[in-house]
Amino acid sequence: MLNVEPNIAAPDDFYAALIDLHRGLAPEQSALVNARLILLLANHIGDAALLREAMAAARSVVDEKGSGPPAPTGCRWRGRPSP
Repeated sequence: MLNVEPNIAAPDDFYAALIDLHRGLAPEQSALVNARLILLLANHIGDAALLREAMAAARSVVDEKGSGPPAPTGCRWRGRPSP
């Protein structure tokens, strides 16, 4: 089961590191870094069913018919401020 509850010890620090990861990159380079990061994390998780659930949740942000599970509280990338 996909955990959508807050699970990052220091979410602001993580968010800052994620932004720093992309600083100075061209859009194409940033997309490549994102793809590499996704594949590394997917390999670490290793559970195909869980990965499909996460992909569906991520896709639901842009699909008209679904809203999917919410992002964890404090996730700025879903437009919510940190608590």
